[in-house]
Amino acid sequence: MTALRTLLIVLIVVLAGAFTWLSFEWSRTGADGDDKPYGVAFELVDSNGAPITQAAFQGKPTALFFGFTHCPDVCPTTLFELDAWMKEVDPSGDKLHAYMVTVDPERDSHELLGQYISNVSDRITGISGDPEKVRSMAKGFNVYFKKVPTDKDKPDEDYVMDHTASVFLLDDNGRFRGTIAYGEDGDTAMQKLKNLL
Repeated sequence: MTALRTLLIVLIVVLAGAFTWLSFEWSRTGADGDDKPYGVAFELVDSNGAPITQAAFQGKPTALFFGFTHCPDVCPTTLFELDAWMKEVDPSGDKLHAYMVTVDPERDSHELLGQYISNVSDRITGISGDPEKVRSMAKGFNVYFKKVPTDKDKPDEDYVMDHTASVFLLDDNGRFRGTIAYGEDGDTAMQKLKNLL
């Protein structure tokens, strides 16, 4: 009986070690095991009205999150926190890029998104564009989003967006390196950004 228990413990430890190694390799090289940039190719518009593609997520590490301007709490909180973390981790503002991609492109024009973000940060760039292209880009980054009506009589006018609330961390080659969860401890979040740099 003792030998069986010992064998089971050893097996559990070996499996846990294998799972940890596989998780590390997955996050190091991407979900499909290659070294390609995370997500999909896209052609959208930034909050200044300039064209933007996936190339923006290369050259410097990137913090990327998805949200919308009518968001009651998650998005403004993420903007405030990310701006503060970036000022702490990258005081000069030249080592780290940050972007907010709208999940509500029908309402969030690039002008509105730019105004919304600029009320909080001058270090985060908005991304919007053609609704179908925005949705395709979000799906390509494995982002969940869903329209939730708040007025059953006007479902296309009065709604909020349920969406993934994590900040994606990409290295200077655009490869996935982890996430900062919504509500994560600030010191932990800043350490993740430092590790990214």
